[in-house]
Amino acid sequence: MTRPHAIVLRAPGTNCDEETAAAWERAGAVAETWHVGRLIEAPQELDRFQILTIPGGFSYGDDLGAGRILAVRLGTALGEALRRFHDRGGLILGICNGFQVLVRSGLLPGGAAPGPATLARNESGRFEARWIRLAPRPGRSPFVVSEDSIELPVAHGEGRFITADVTDLDRLQAAGQVVLAYSDDEGRPTQAYPANPNGSAGAVAGVCDPTGRIFGLMPHPERFIDPWHHPRWTRRGTGLAPGGDGLRIFAGAVQFLAG
Repeated sequence: MTRPHAIVLRAPGTNCDEETAAAWERAGAVAETWHVGRLIEAPQELDRFQILTIPGGFSYGDDLGAGRILAVRLGTALGEALRRFHDRGGLILGICNGFQVLVRSGLLPGGAAPGPATLARNESGRFEARWIRLAPRPGRSPFVVSEDSIELPVAHGEGRFITADVTDLDRLQAAGQVVLAYSDDEGRPTQAYPANPNGSAGAVAGVCDPTGRIFGLMPHPERFIDPWHHPRWTRRGTGLAPGGDGLRIFAGAVQFLAG
C-alpha cells in the first residue's frame, strides 16, 4: 500500500515530537518533523501530507495557559490551510499539549456542542504523571477502532475536560464524539481519583470532531508503542502483543487512509 505522509508539528517547548514521529513510522506512515515557523512560511506544503500531529510538551512554555499561544498562531497564520487540509480528508491528531491546542483553537470538539469546551487545571491541583486505563468507544473516529481496554501514561497539569454546560457533554456523548474515557479496572468510566487523574467531566480522556478525523487525547500513545515500555511488562505473561497499546491509535489512522 502507499504509505501516508504524517507531519509532526513542533514549537518551542514541545518535547514529544521525535517519539511521535517514530510511532507514525512504526505504524506504517512516513513521518517528518517540522517547526511551526517553517510551516507558517510555506503553508501550501501541508498539501503534501495526509496526517497532521501536534505532539505533547509545553509549547511556548504554556506562559498564557497550556497550548494557548500555539493555538493562536495556528488560527491566525494557518487557519485556511488547516481548513483545506481537513476538507480534503486529512487526519489531525493532538496529544496532551496538542489536545489543548486543538480545543483552544476551536477545532475541537465542534459539532453537537454549541458551547465552548476547555481543558482546565487538574482537580488535584498538581501535575499528574501516572499510568491509567482507558475505555475506548469506537465507531466515530478512525483513530479508535477497537473496544479492547487501553493502558497509557498521562503527564499533565491542565487535563480536566469541561464544557460550558452539562448538556453539551451529553450531546457529545450521544454523538459518539467522546471516544476515550478514563476507566476503573473493570473497564467502567470513572470519576474516582487516581483512575481519573484530572477530574474530567464524564471521565473524558479523548474527543473527536463530528467527522471523527480530528482527534485529541490527554494520554500519551507515543510512549507505549513497544511492550517493554509498560512498567510491568515482565509481569504481563508470555502472550505480549508485538506492539504497545498506544500503537493502536497510530495504526488505526494508517489503516483508514489505506482504504
